[in-house]
Amino acid sequence: MSGKLQNGYADPWAALRRYTDARIALGRVGGSQPTQAVLDFRLAHARARDAVHRPLNAAALGERLAGLELPLARVASRAPDRPTYLQRPDLGRRLATDAQERLLGMSAAGCDAVFVLADGLSALAVERHAAPLLEAVLPGLWARGWRIGPLVLAEQVRVALGDEVGHALAAELVVMLIGERPGLSSPDSLGVYLTYRPRPGRLDSERNCISNIRPEGLTYPAAAHKLLYLLTEARRRGLTGVGLKDDAPALAEADVRAFETSA
Repeated sequence: MSGKLQNGYADPWAALRRYTDARIALGRVGGSQPTQAVLDFRLAHARARDAVHRPLNAAALGERLAGLELPLARVASRAPDRPTYLQRPDLGRRLATDAQERLLGMSAAGCDAVFVLADGLSALAVERHAAPLLEAVLPGLWARGWRIGPLVLAEQVRVALGDEVGHALAAELVVMLIGERPGLSSPDSLGVYLTYRPRPGRLDSERNCISNIRPEGLTYPAAAHKLLYLLTEARRRGLTGVGLKDDAPALAEADVRAFETSA
């Protein structure tokens, strides 16, 4: 047995904690948890709550995306503020009327794919991880001749709002980059939802999802690799959702380094 002493005994779990953020082998003091474990839990819970309520810094994110040299549009859902958004998911699925009209004015040429960057339940996630993911995946799409529509920054948003955005911009595919519900070890997890031929009324079963994108979870190169595969197959087969499986070959470590260099 090895590890730090706990209550006079060696802790066999101590060496395993470095491999996971999960709360394993917290120990106990009598019938209670150690003070440090309780404090760590409260801190993680506070970070998760802060992530849910934190507003999106759209201006700063827009500056971060300027280097991609794509048009940028800002829209909002029909939820007028954060408390309403959290209590009325239905309003977060619909574009505000003025936003819909603005997007319709940009849709004349259509596009192969449009990327929506949305706060969801963690604005922190999209602020931290959306730009690096786009920087990893867009060169591969441009190299394949894809026409990419304007980047859309969306606030107070649920996943289904992407259907209205993609439909208004006459996009063949919509890719929603959205902050996922925070966990106690991941307040900044980014999710990607992919929908073929987006239109209002699409079902969740008609989407594909890539989850937990962040350096501590699914890395940017690995997520970009999966997304490129799914986008390519979605166009080839004319569908997304339960009929489209992620059969992308594994990205080897050498390929990760090459992907990072090329991106």
